[in-house]
Amino acid sequence: MIGFLITMLVVGLVAGFLARAVVPGDDSMSVGMTIVLGVVGSFVGGFLGWALFGKDLSQGALQPSGIVGSVIGAILVLLAWNATHSRSRSHV
Repeated sequence: MIGFLITMLVVGLVAGFLARAVVPGDDSMSVGMTIVLGVVGSFVGGFLGWALFGKDLSQGALQPSGIVGSVIGAILVLLAWNATHSRSRSHV
């Protein structure tokens, strides 16, 4: 269980970092928020992978396609965050 949590944190950090590197704009956030971005992106990417391709956890939790899905999910989450955050900032 501890190994799975550490793996999730490392994958979250990598996915969040790559999402921040790919998405343009000022994404000043802490390492903790980068991990949260990546972990949320992993859930989004995992859900999209399941919805589109019907894969589940019994086929392996850590796969290259899962890491790619985590990065794609993190990019989507970051784009959504930037879109909603820039709207709220322009109204102030």
